[in-house]
Amino acid sequence: MLIKMNFNSKVDEFIAKSADFAKPILEHLRQIVHETCPEVEEKIKWSMPFFDYKGEMMCHMAAFNQHCAFGFWKAILMKDAVLLAAAQSEQSMGHLGRITSLNDLPTDLKLISYIREAMELNEKGIKVSKPKDESKKELIVPSDFHEKLEENGEVIEIFENASYSFKKEYVMWIEEAKTEATRFKRMEQAIEWIADGKGRNWKYETK
Repeated sequence: MLIKMNFNSKVDEFIAKSADFAKPILEHLRQIVHETCPEVEEKIKWSMPFFDYKGEMMCHMAAFNQHCAFGFWKAILMKDAVLLAAAQSEQSMGHLGRITSLNDLPTDLKLISYIREAMELNEKGIKVSKPKDESKKELIVPSDFHEKLEENGEVIEIFENASYSFKKEYVMWIEEAKTEATRFKRMEQAIEWIADGKGRNWKYETK
């Protein structure tokens, strides 16, 4: 039976602009998601492709300079030990590790089982409970900002080892930019300040 794919042109653009190594990875993940969940809706959120199902976020993918990432919005509720461990670590937006080629992906059967479980969570309306402690909330770093951080060696390490509030202030500042030019300028400034270990509001901090 022919499955009609509900593709979003903005996701096409995202893939087209990605590095050559990333394109087959993203295309394969996209295909698997659609074949497993024909009703899925593609959207761009936080500058990366998301796959929504039953009105809720289900999974997402991203591409960086040297690797891709793929994650499930409710991974913390899923049964697979690998996904659960990745979700609990909060070290990255992806739950399948650094994906540099198709060989780094789980088998198609495994991916399909993950997607079906994620679908079931959305079908049942099961929510991820929000932690009271803000430091334990998941912070999604925009893919373009994350890419900038990765391009600058030690800066990505400084950022990832910083406190939740330190990272959140930079992410919010960049996301609040009204134009692409302002967003780019803020990312450049953020890289400079982070390299010096300065928080977003370092000028107003008590010395």
